[in-house]
Amino acid sequence: MKKRQDRKQQVSDDLKDNRQFLADEIGLEDSFDMVAKEFRIAGRKALLVGVDGFMKEEVYLYIVDVLSRLSRDDILPDPTASLFERFVGYVECEVLNDMYDAADQILSGPSVLFLDGESNCIAIDARTYPMRDVKEPDLERVMRGPRDGFTETLVENVTLIRRRIRDFSLRAVYETAGARSQTDIGVLYLEDVANPETVQRVRQSIQAIDIDGLPMGERTVAEFLTPWHSDWNPLPVIRYTERPDITAEYLLEGHVAVVVDGSPAVILLPVTIFHHLQHAEEFHESVINGTFVRWARYLAVFVAWLGVPLWVMFAEHRHLLPAVLDFIGPKEEVVIPLIGQFIIAEFGMEFIRMGLVHTPNALATSLGIIGAVLLGELAVEVGLFVSEAILYVTIAVLAYFALPSWELGIALRLFRIVYLVVLAAAGPVGFGLAVLATVVIMGTTRSWDIPYLWPVIPPDWSGIWQILYRRPGTDPGRRPSLLRPGDISRDPRS
Repeated sequence: MKKRQDRKQQVSDDLKDNRQFLADEIGLEDSFDMVAKEFRIAGRKALLVGVDGFMKEEVYLYIVDVLSRLSRDDILPDPTASLFERFVGYVECEVLNDMYDAADQILSGPSVLFLDGESNCIAIDARTYPMRDVKEPDLERVMRGPRDGFTETLVENVTLIRRRIRDFSLRAVYETAGARSQTDIGVLYLEDVANPETVQRVRQSIQAIDIDGLPMGERTVAEFLTPWHSDWNPLPVIRYTERPDITAEYLLEGHVAVVVDGSPAVILLPVTIFHHLQHAEEFHESVINGTFVRWARYLAVFVAWLGVPLWVMFAEHRHLLPAVLDFIGPKEEVVIPLIGQFIIAEFGMEFIRMGLVHTPNALATSLGIIGAVLLGELAVEVGLFVSEAILYVTIAVLAYFALPSWELGIALRLFRIVYLVVLAAAGPVGFGLAVLATVVIMGTTRSWDIPYLWPVIPPDWSGIWQILYRRPGTDPGRRPSLLRPGDISRDPRS
């Protein structure tokens, strides 16, 4: 199939030919949601074509009513120019000469006005989209702070960002991807802050998307944005957010945001592992409270990553235990080996999570209690599990849900399961080598040429201080140097 931009067809001055073209190409006569309104403008036949669900009825009724009243003298000497400049009373209009461009506009939402005897047409962008209300994202809730979140509408999402950044240099560049879906994509950045090389690479990556459609929205776009990232590396090299305040903060730092129409999740890049550990809650608390929450989250990362494997290693190899930790490990006989218990429990917790996702909200709480408490208690009572195994798996799962990044949490869970398998097969030495291999993977992973473990590897003491301490709002600070921003200082006076 030829790409749409490779096909050209001049708008005909015969209204019947244009209508037949639209019938053949986009199913004007076959699709029930296609609207084709015929009327007269100054005694000449006119045709207004659009998609029913995208049309603002009151706007089009007004346009048809105004245009129907025109006389021949009103549209002379150039009917299209007269209509465009004087009588189509809507801001976003465009004169088109190509029928494929007109068809693209119709499928994207604007309506197109054809006038018999004219070899061009007018696209009128008075579209509206079916949308849900703006509300707080379920995965990024805060105790205090804004309650708005992105929706599935590109224009509305960009507006939520512009509401927070009213800077002259904020750019929202429009791209499309998908030969059939023609998905709208917005690339947002601060022109005098973001690295122009990064912006250019992002735009080129989107323009190079060669696929028929993007039904999975931002996830498909993300895979095209990171073709160099191994499919076998579970570490996320981009961050998703559904919060406008987080997106605005990243833009001010010098990052690039990619907004995909039809998805409430915005892509932020480039990022390090520590970007995945930041949460808006830290910045809506006092400095000391925000710093405490940040440190608690770092502890949760350690527990979710190494807590369970370390406990199993010490319980299975008690000679490695210092005397002060002699209480670790089950005292009773076990039917299933400890490592087997933890692997089964990991998959059991995943089954519960999957069940909750597909359960109606009214039943989700009950199912969670039954799955997490009752099943664990029954497993201990029948002797399949020891109570300590249930306890530590539960702590690891709670730590997993404490992470702001869902993708990083899944990666840590995969690493944890691999550690358990290696521990069973190769003992403490194999476990140590597996952890070392993970650190090497993290150290060699890059997000758009940015080291994944920065500022720890390579060391940057200023950056390390920023990830340990929640900077007060009165201190503008400096933008991360690794982003190579055009303006390194966040102090407007400098």
